[in-house]
Amino acid sequence: MLAQPVLSQLEQIVGKDNILTSKMDMVAYSYDATADMPKQTPDVVVFPQSSGMVQAIVNLAREHKVPIYSRGAGTNLSGGAVPVKKGIVLSFQKMNKIINIDPDNLSAVVEPGVIIGALNAAVAPHGLIYPPDPGTVATATMGGSAAENSGGLRGLKYGVTKNYIMGMEVVLANGEKVRFGGKTVKNVTAYDFANLFVGSEGTLGIITEITAKLIPAPKFRRTLVGTFKTLADAGNTVSGIIAAKVIPATMEIMDNMTLRTVENSAKIGLPTDVEAMLLIEVDGMSEDVVTAEAEAVKEAVIKNNGTLSVAESDKERDDLWAARRNALPALAQLNNTVILEDATVPRSHITDMLIACQDIGKKYNLTLGTFGHAGDGNLHPTILCDKNNKDEMERMHKAVDEIFAAALSFGGTLSGEHGIGMAKMKYLKDEIGESGVELMRSLKAALDPDSILNPGKMVPAPAEA
Repeated sequence: MLAQPVLSQLEQIVGKDNILTSKMDMVAYSYDATADMPKQTPDVVVFPQSSGMVQAIVNLAREHKVPIYSRGAGTNLSGGAVPVKKGIVLSFQKMNKIINIDPDNLSAVVEPGVIIGALNAAVAPHGLIYPPDPGTVATATMGGSAAENSGGLRGLKYGVTKNYIMGMEVVLANGEKVRFGGKTVKNVTAYDFANLFVGSEGTLGIITEITAKLIPAPKFRRTLVGTFKTLADAGNTVSGIIAAKVIPATMEIMDNMTLRTVENSAKIGLPTDVEAMLLIEVDGMSEDVVTAEAEAVKEAVIKNNGTLSVAESDKERDDLWAARRNALPALAQLNNTVILEDATVPRSHITDMLIACQDIGKKYNLTLGTFGHAGDGNLHPTILCDKNNKDEMERMHKAVDEIFAAALSFGGTLSGEHGIGMAKMKYLKDEIGESGVELMRSLKAALDPDSILNPGKMVPAPAEA
């Protein structure tokens, strides 16, 4: 419980309309979108409206050794936004202004609470897009996305969040405000601070402003669907498309479990008698190029025993993509606990990983559906289980261990876009070694010596490693 003088000072900083202290009001800030994670109600939730307010809050927290948990929309999937040591939740819901759209420099300057979908709507009249496209694009914020280095459906061709951050304003744990980067295309001044803070999950500093890179929106696109009787054929098609020198804007996969569940929810005519479906979109500035790429996709699908169809209208295309985005919500209806993982492998091992996930689900007698960004090797094996069934939860944890072990054995990584948070800290040393973990601790200690910024996340304490 925070002392009343501290709460009074917080109210003076942000105003009484920008602070929550009622337990009922704060329940929504005690968890994020991650299942099977501890919940913890914070001592207080504050809504700053400027970087100056953030500085004042950080200075007060440092003085009293109170932890701070930065929060966007709470769509995080690794427990990164849970205030495990109570303290202050710093919500950026009210720092949601698009400060500047600069078509001449293909950039936008935004506050951290800006919704990604809102930014894209604002830049669309200029013929521009902000490419990072997480599944929660309608709710995810720019600040949260930067803190997690989010990826999404367009990552194969266009890259992930770190590829579109040109500059930042960050408040450090000592209360100082630093700015780096900007609108220049080239900038090698000093260390590459953007790539330090992007993906740091709020453990090294608090992002209060972002300069984002925009690109011209493609003029032409073609959406294709490939269906397959085996996971191996679907995986081999992914490799075949890339081998044909075609980089689709998106190349998504849904296995049979996911297809049946989504179709039951969306009822748009998805095939439910196949083992896998690839949803592929090629785009570009030239209709001839898009047509040629679509033809190469068709050849790869047919070569690997697949059946191809093409979306004939914008509505059909939109329905297909809405179905893909509905994969997680649809699966979530099957049981009371959804364990959504984020194992990523090199594209050459996508078939191996698909089959491994299927085999692991069978081995532990679990309901497991796999979907994800097949083109960049980023799969989301999703386990549906009953949190009240102790035996099933134990089997789930063993299955998760094996999923990550499989990904690493194929030269993959623990996380392609969901971050580390609390959920994956215990696996870190398996990928980067004890020396890598120690380096993370050293960086954390240098920038946040009192460990007030999102403590208990991403960086294991020595006993946790």
